[in-house]
Amino acid sequence: MDDRRRDDTRRQDDAAEVERLLGRPPRGDWEVVARHPDGSPLVIRNAPLLDDGTPMPTRYWLVGEPERTLVSQLESDGGVAAAEAAVDPDELAAAHARYAAERDAALPPDHTGPRPSGGVGGTRKGVKCLHAHYAWFLAGGDDPVGRWVHEQLAARRQVASGP
Repeated sequence: MDDRRRDDTRRQDDAAEVERLLGRPPRGDWEVVARHPDGSPLVIRNAPLLDDGTPMPTRYWLVGEPERTLVSQLESDGGVAAAEAAVDPDELAAAHARYAAERDAALPPDHTGPRPSGGVGGTRKGVKCLHAHYAWFLAGGDDPVGRWVHEQLAARRQVASGP
């Protein structure tokens, strides 16, 4: 099989798996940017606009299991407040700015409509969603909250492979 056919097949397999993991088809362009050791999708990177032009503030989306469920459990155990208390606010603000800059750089140069806002997961400050922070961290982002989540899951011995 040539490289182009192999890439097309992988994209089709990824699309089916991402749709299964989300429980619906994605509403915009995306690509898998982190995978489990078996090659299955762990994190996708979303385009900054959905197919209908709606702004998409969440650039990185944690789709993999069991990670998504494990982070949900961490959130339900008070993880959002604990992460916000544990991470330096200046370091977090810098992470939000880096995330927003990367996402905004991916906007089409001629785009004049509404734009995504905020940093990680659309948050202007603080912590809103551990999933978004962890997704960016797993995709190689310098995210102090994602790093904190990784450490918490490691302490629970429930961690995916990190960057």
